[in-house]
Amino acid sequence: MPKLPTIPLVLAALTFSLSAQAADLRIGVAHALSGGAAQYGTTIRNGFVLAAEEINAKGGINGDKIQLIIEDEQGKKEEAINVFKKLIFQDKVLMIFGPTLSNSMFAAGPVANAAKTVAFGTSNTALGITDIGPFIFRNSVMEADVLPVTVATATKHYGLKKVAVIYGNDDAFTKSGYDVFKQVLADQKLPVTHTETYVKGDVDFKAQLTKIKSGAPDAIVCSCLAEEAANIMLQARSLGINAPFIGGNGFNSPKLFEISRQAGNGTFVGSPWANTNPSPVNQNFIAAYKKRFDSDPNQFAAQAYDALYTAAAALKTIKLSGNLETDRQALRDALPKVSFEGVTGPFKFRPAKTKDGRPGGFDADQKPFIYIVQSGKFTLYTGK
Repeated sequence: MPKLPTIPLVLAALTFSLSAQAADLRIGVAHALSGGAAQYGTTIRNGFVLAAEEINAKGGINGDKIQLIIEDEQGKKEEAINVFKKLIFQDKVLMIFGPTLSNSMFAAGPVANAAKTVAFGTSNTALGITDIGPFIFRNSVMEADVLPVTVATATKHYGLKKVAVIYGNDDAFTKSGYDVFKQVLADQKLPVTHTETYVKGDVDFKAQLTKIKSGAPDAIVCSCLAEEAANIMLQARSLGINAPFIGGNGFNSPKLFEISRQAGNGTFVGSPWANTNPSPVNQNFIAAYKKRFDSDPNQFAAQAYDALYTAAAALKTIKLSGNLETDRQALRDALPKVSFEGVTGPFKFRPAKTKDGRPGGFDADQKPFIYIVQSGKFTLYTGK
C-alpha cells in the first residue's frame, strides 16, 4: 500500500476519505499537522488512518464504514476551537479525536462538551482535562499515574539523593507535569536543589543550567516538550553537567534524539506503550505501521490506533438511529464500558474525580512501561 501523501503546511484542513464509497460513520480527527506540535500530531494521524483502514477492510462497524474527517489544529488553542466548531456543527461528526496538546483541549474541550459530543484525547496528560465535563475522554495515561513510577525507578537505579528541576511555566502540559513532579518528589522525600523555569520560544537555557550545576544534583527532572528537552540536554553537557535526566510524557518523540543525539543517554521516562511488548496485537501493529508509513511507530501512534479501536468497540454495542444528537449520546454512554487488550496493553476507563463533585469525563486506567535511553534510543528498562 502506498505511503500517505505529505500534507502541505499551508493547508489548515484536510478531509480524508478512506473509501471510494461514501462512508457512514463520520469521525473527526483534530490534531496538529503543522507547527511545533506536528512531531506528535502526524504520528497520531497515522495511527488513526491505519486503524480505520483495518476496520473498514474487515467490513467496518456493524456494516458501516468509517470516514475520518481530518483537520489541522496547528497546536494552537484558537485554531482548535475553530476546528472543533467546524467538525461538530458543519461536518456533523459523531465524535472528535484530539486535539494534540493539553492547552488546546482546555480551550476546545468545553465546545464539544457543551455540544454533547465526545472529545477523545489520545495525547493529553495534564491534570484537569476530564474535569471539563462528561463528554471528555482520554486514553493517554496521566502524568500523575506515570511520574511516580518513573521517579521511583530512576531513584533506585541511580541511588539519587538530590535533584534539580526545570520546566516550562507557560504551558498547561509542562506546568501540570511540574506540579505532579513537585508532589512526587515531596512524597518520595527527594530534596530539590534548584527549580528553574523557561517560556515557549526560549532556546538558550545556559543561565538556568548554570544555577542547576552549582547545586551538583544527582539528576535533572525536566517537564518539557521534546525539542526543548533535547536542547536543554545538549547545553547541560556543554556546561559539564553529566547528571542524567528524568522526563515526562513530552519526551516520547523521535525529536528528542534528532537534536540531542547521545546527550540524553541515561534518561528515564515513562510511557503507556512499549515497542518491545511481545503481545501479538502489538507486534502486528508495529509491522503494519512500518509497512504503511515506512517508519517506526511511537507511543502517540499506538494510543491513536487503540483509541479508534476503543470507539469501534463501543459503536458495535449500539444501534445508530440516524438522529445525530441521540447517536452522540449513545456513543458517550457506551464508551465507559469498553475494556479490551490493545497495543498499549490491557485497557479500561475510570471516572474522573472532579474537584467540586461535578460529573466529569473518563481517564485511562492503565499501568506505564519505563524506558531508559541508551545509545540514543528508548530501551525498555528491565532493572539491570
